[in-house]
Amino acid sequence: MSTPTAVAPLTIDDAETLVSAARNAAEAAGVTVSVTVLDAGGHLLAFRRDDRAVLISGETSTRKAYTALQLNAPTADLVDLVKPDGPFHTLPTALDQPLLFIAGGVPVHRDGRLIGAVGVGGGAPEQDHGFATEAVGTLA
Repeated sequence: MSTPTAVAPLTIDDAETLVSAARNAAEAAGVTVSVTVLDAGGHLLAFRRDDRAVLISGETSTRKAYTALQLNAPTADLVDLVKPDGPFHTLPTALDQPLLFIAGGVPVHRDGRLIGAVGVGGGAPEQDHGFATEAVGTLA
C-alpha cells in the first residue's frame, strides 16, 4: 500500500496571488469586487473589498468561497441544484452554514487535492465566476 504524498497547503502568498489576479480581472472589466480566499479548513487567508464595491459583496464573496470549498465545486455548477425541483433545494436552509448558491465561488486544487477556495462578489454572477476562475488559473 502506498503512502499518500503530502500536498502543500494554500499559503498566504498563494492567497495574495489569487486576490490580485481576481481584482485585476475585475478591474480590466470595469467591475468593483470583493475577493475572499479560504484555506482547506475554511479559515480566512485573504480578503479585499474595492473601495467602491457594494458592501454586501464582502459577505457574498465569503459565502461563495465557503460553498465552493464545502461542496468542492464551483458555485456556478450548483445553482440549478437548489432550484425548487433540484436535489439540493432545501440545503441552504437545512444547514446552519453560510452557503450561497450564486456563481463566483471556485475551489482551489493542488495535485488533485482540495486546498482552499476563492470567492468573488460584486459583479454579475457570470462575471464573478470568470474572475474567480481566472484567479485560480494563475496558481496552475
